[in-house]
Amino acid sequence: MIAVQEQDESRGAGPGPGRSVMRVLGIVWGIGGIAAVLVYAAATLGRYALEALVAGLGPVEWFLLVANTAFMAWAEGYRGFQQRFSPRVAARALHLYDHPTLPRLVLAPLFCAGFFGGTPRLLRTIWLGTGLIVLAVLLFNQLPQPWRGILDAGVLVGMIWGTTSLLAATWTTFRERREIVPAEVADRVPGRIPETTGL
Repeated sequence: MIAVQEQDESRGAGPGPGRSVMRVLGIVWGIGGIAAVLVYAAATLGRYALEALVAGLGPVEWFLLVANTAFMAWAEGYRGFQQRFSPRVAARALHLYDHPTLPRLVLAPLFCAGFFGGTPRLLRTIWLGTGLIVLAVLLFNQLPQPWRGILDAGVLVGMIWGTTSLLAATWTTFRERREIVPAEVADRVPGRIPETTGL
């Protein structure tokens, strides 16, 4: 067992420059791709929220705007992104860096988000959550102003919080070289010798 481990370590004792560049590009593509989607969604939602504000809100509408925004900041921004999604994406990005494969690198945003290569629990969570988000977007699109703008303002705050927490979690994870939360990678088996896989 020791001999096998020493052989694996000597074989992977330092990836070549090209392989290191591919790993870094994979991480930039993975985290950057997800961040870009969040920023695009925030910009789109911001337009509708601004329309509602410019049109003018009554006292009840202002109350709902503030209440919804505060709730979404806590539920989506803090609970959803900061405590769960963002650190898990960062953990999966670290796993991608340590165990790169060509499909993972090419589809890095999808891998980091958890759409493939995850545990059954993670896959269920991601695909179900995505379906619910799509359904919510379709329903929101049917709402007239100012109600759509009021709801979008809360989601906008959550998206901004999510983007910020994603970048912060990635920075912390790679600076400390450790996962904040488990990456929930399907091929991770307890006790197995860490791979030094190439592309």
